[in-house]
Amino acid sequence: MVWAASGPGSSEHRVALVTGAARGIGASTVRSLAARGYRVVAVDACAGNGHGLPGVDYELATPDDLIDLQQQCGEDVVTAIADVRDVAQLRSIADQTVRRWGRLDVAVAAAAVIAGGKPLWEENTLEVLWQVDVLGVWNTAAVTVPHMLASEDPSGGRFIAVASSAGVRGIYRLAAYTTVKHAVVGLVRGLAADLVGTGVTAVAVCPGATRTRKLRATADIYGVPVEQLADAHLLKQLLHPTEVGETIAFCCSREARGLNGSVVALDGAGG
Repeated sequence: MVWAASGPGSSEHRVALVTGAARGIGASTVRSLAARGYRVVAVDACAGNGHGLPGVDYELATPDDLIDLQQQCGEDVVTAIADVRDVAQLRSIADQTVRRWGRLDVAVAAAAVIAGGKPLWEENTLEVLWQVDVLGVWNTAAVTVPHMLASEDPSGGRFIAVASSAGVRGIYRLAAYTTVKHAVVGLVRGLAADLVGTGVTAVAVCPGATRTRKLRATADIYGVPVEQLADAHLLKQLLHPTEVGETIAFCCSREARGLNGSVVALDGAGG
């Protein structure tokens, strides 16, 4: 685990931890939170081409992506390299966050990969997707929510999981991905039930086709241009990661407490 940091120690600003932060929706979420005055720990595995994930045929984020994000955001953002499948790594980062800034108010679990392209009976990617896309979210919640509950004012605690429109409907030849994203939605609903009466809330955000590297991988699976994936939206346009990041940032706010247990559809009304 690598912890790159600059800036002051303890702070009265709200503090967030974001996984899958080096690019795409995760990076946009970091920028949106930093713009609102949050202190943010941006976490990513930064595995690049050497990710060792069977069936995941595209390059993941690199350390340079994480460095670029930190430089864009300045001292309000620190970075950490960690694999969400490793709960010990995540726990160390969450603990360091609290030691550095004295609190942890928000966690956004955005780390995920996509794989597929075959019918269910021929697919063999469920295990790897489960490990990253579901267990990674579970691990993130397990190490961050206790810090929120232990704070002086738990009512500001927010856990946000980035699911997908595949979490609320079936997607052609992405049965494994559909399965794990439905599981993320179920995880959030179960967590929200466990948090009743604590003030901490949990929300799942389900973006549709968003202009990211992962969407390009989806288009490659189908052998179509990326823009064609917008046909699933009533908007008939792809979403931009900034739009998703802004929505997530609102879900992180104190004002969003009424969303507890909600599944926020952000798919251009296509789901």
